Amino acid sequence: MRRAIFLLAIAGALFGIGVWARHAYLALATTRAVPIPTTRVRRGDVTFTITAKGALKGGNSEVLTAPMAGGGDMHITYLRHSGEVIHAGDVVVKLDTTEQQYKLREAEADVAEAEQHVADARAQLEAQKEEDSYALLKAKSDVRQAELETRRNPLVAAITARQNDMALQQAQEQLAELQKNLVNHQATNEAGIATQEAAKSKAEVQASTARQNIESMTLTAHRAGYIALKTSQPRGIYFGQALPLLQVGDTVGPGLALAEIPDLNDWEVVATIGELDRGHLALGQQADVQIVPVPGKHFVGRIKDLGGTTGSPWDRHFDCRIALEQASPELRPGMSAQIVITTERMHGALWVPAQAIFDRDGKSFVYVPSGTGFVPHDVKLVRRGESQAVVSGLSEQQIVALANPDEQSKKGGATPSSASQAIRK
Repeated sequence: MRRAIFLLAIAGALFGIGVWARHAYLALATTRAVPIPTTRVRRGDVTFTITAKGALKGGNSEVLTAPMAGGGDMHITYLRHSGEVIHAGDVVVKLDTTEQQYKLREAEADVAEAEQHVADARAQLEAQKEEDSYALLKAKSDVRQAELETRRNPLVAAITARQNDMALQQAQEQLAELQKNLVNHQATNEAGIATQEAAKSKAEVQASTARQNIESMTLTAHRAGYIALKTSQPRGIYFGQALPLLQVGDTVGPGLALAEIPDLNDWEVVATIGELDRGHLALGQQADVQIVPVPGKHFVGRIKDLGGTTGSPWDRHFDCRIALEQASPELRPGMSAQIVITTERMHGALWVPAQAIFDRDGKSFVYVPSGTGFVPHDVKLVRRGESQAVVSGLSEQQIVALANPDEQSKKGGATPSSASQAIRK
């Protein structure tokens, strides 16, 4: 019984080993059967292009900004919709004028109060003139009367004559002092009027400024076209979130751009291009533009501006503005566009697909057949594009691999040779 059980156990183990060996063999046969894609080196004309995506916008846009009214934040009370058709003179944005209305009422009240003060000062000046005129007339009369009394001095007693002389001297002194006071009164009253006039002018300037601020808080279009609203500027920092467009009730600061009205006769496309392609672009270079919502119609543009490079160290890019040479009634701001810029044409060049070129340690190489596998072969990279690479050091119709044999061996099985070991140092 024990012998039979032992034999059955051995038989089961052998059967399991056989099954595992069969699966391993089939798996190995399958992985070895995975082919490495290849191509041939070709000679011909090669065109290098840069492709990018962009957005359509009107060039030479009229930008509507929040006015510098009082230096404080404002609230939007009326706003046209983005993409809405407008005409010259149409109201686009209205901002809350409550604060400016309050300032205007205060300034107008100050103007009215200053006007009353000016009127009072002028009335006081006229009254003082009348009073001074009467006092001057009386002082002159007193002097005249005293002079007449002094004429009798030879006929009267000496003491009376002395009194008459003293009375004349006193009247003359009073007249001189009164004449001096008249000048002072005139200057004082005129200064008071000037002060009130200055207060009135200040209040009038404040009222005029408030009126101008109120008027500037209604933004109108100076040309016909389409509205392109700007995005809101929320408090705080937002990462990875698309900012919404401005809407009624939003708070905006002075000088903030609220909307723009593109010139529909001056279209341009703004595309984002990688930093490595900057050296192949120049102002005035031609670009072929395909507006996605307008299929079947191609546009020709020329590079208008190359912006500054921005972005993280691993994603450096810049904005390229391309001016279209013709307008079309179907175009609208914000439409997506596909841009193709031809940077160079090479005639009779040896080329391979770009994925056939590999780089390591600053050298470029391809994989060529050798025996039952592939080995690296150094080449000189003349120019690489998005899909093609012009090289030297290969012969026409020579076979090269389109994939790294090492990577293929990891996925599909062992290969006869190791490419990493064959790379020249």
